[in-house]
Amino acid sequence: MKLTNYSDYALRSLIYLAVKPEPQALANISDIANSYDISRSHLTKIIHQLGQLGYIETIRGKNGGSRLARAPENINLGILIKQIEPDFALVECFAATVPKTDATTQQGLPITLIDETADETANKASSVTKQGCVISPVCRLKGVFFEALTAFVSVLEGYTLADIINNKIELKALLS
Repeated sequence: MKLTNYSDYALRSLIYLAVKPEPQALANISDIANSYDISRSHLTKIIHQLGQLGYIETIRGKNGGSRLARAPENINLGILIKQIEPDFALVECFAATVPKTDATTQQGLPITLIDETADETANKASSVTKQGCVISPVCRLKGVFFEALTAFVSVLEGYTLADIINNKIELKALLS
């Protein structure tokens, strides 16, 4: 599984905000973008979503900026990734079925396999157009991929932002 740059930049932004010298001081998007040499315009969308999700507090205006809205130990990496990663479809026969804004995304994977319990005739007629794979109705590989994806997310759920910033001194030096 490969996470998008969006998820990568969201994690980097949270790391930046967590290790800045004055935790309550505001950091602006340009500071974060310059520290990582990433696009400011792309980062603006990410910061906005992190604010909407309650991970950061954003203050608009001339002296505005962002700071963490939660303690690092209260930011679970698995939950964050499930909320911001746009697509967990490792293979064509996976489909997003739970809206990203639904609270259930914090409990289980925001994906499921396409429902193939519907009328068998409908499945045969739509298997190629819907999933793009003719063996999808009987394929066991998708179960293996689902298990792997579940394990991937479960590992992420075992860590918080605090776990990945326990080397604050080194991170601060690199981000200054």
